[in-house]
Amino acid sequence: MKIGELAKAAQTQVETIRYYEHEGLLPQAPRTDGNYRIYGPGHVERLAFIRRCRSLDMTLDEIRVLLRFKDAPREDCGEVNALLDEHIGHVAQRVRELKALEKHLRELRAQCQSARVGEACGILRQLSHDLPDPGAPRRQRPTAHAHVGTVHDRPSARVRRA
Repeated sequence: MKIGELAKAAQTQVETIRYYEHEGLLPQAPRTDGNYRIYGPGHVERLAFIRRCRSLDMTLDEIRVLLRFKDAPREDCGEVNALLDEHIGHVAQRVRELKALEKHLRELRAQCQSARVGEACGILRQLSHDLPDPGAPRRQRPTAHAHVGTVHDRPSARVRRA
């Protein structure tokens, strides 16, 4: 099948398939005389595996490790277990950060109980006061104000080896 057919079969964008190939997660497909890539059932299966891993918010480095073990089914999966344990820890940390973010947003929301003019809005006033003074020493805040993914973006030493 051609890349468009693979994309349809795997419910994945063509650009994503090309990216996974570039990143080495999906093996390069053989090409026809006309230079079209030709994919087989193994590509569909591997792409489905990658998509399931991504749906669990695994990084590409983590997926590389898992694919390495999937490609060597007789190897001990102790590293797979450790990888998943570490991933669970990342997710737990993100949940804590999101809960802190939710608490901060609820406290902020409590600053303005009804609609009023902008200059009287407690939320806008509080946001103005929350901004750090550029000359003041920075106090440590929880990373909850950052977008989701900040904790998990730091690959572990084990995953970097892969």
